[in-house]
Amino acid sequence: MEMSKLILVVEDCDDDYEVLSESFKEVEIINELVRCKDGQEALDYLNKNGRQGNPKRPDLILLDLNMPGIDGREVLRIVKSDFELQSIPVFILTTSESERDVEDCYKFGANSYIPKPADFDGFIEALKVMKGFVFELSLLPKNT
Repeated sequence: MEMSKLILVVEDCDDDYEVLSESFKEVEIINELVRCKDGQEALDYLNKNGRQGNPKRPDLILLDLNMPGIDGREVLRIVKSDFELQSIPVFILTTSESERDVEDCYKFGANSYIPKPADFDGFIEALKVMKGFVFELSLLPKNT
């Protein structure tokens, strides 16, 4: 039996996390979700649980950019410059549609950049696209 893969969601907005979580269920992504509410919490989690061989190492990071304190841009730079963490795919999910943010995120190693949809249906559509990409990375159990 294949173990469920872990998705680390770094999202400071409770409402956005709730919609995202419900959207995952709607598109039948059954992976375990772990939430960190800011960049520092995410880095603490990754430094404790993200190392190779640790059973709680995330298989994918969904990262918001605009958060208080350490923002998503800095988290991305740190993750992708850390030898033990850099292989974890990072999908940016943010309200920012700034061309500079898009360019910077790809420059620092983001695997995908998804503007945050304005409503539940938009989240569903975005996650359907993400689901196809994630299947190719073998991050979802095969029975979904």
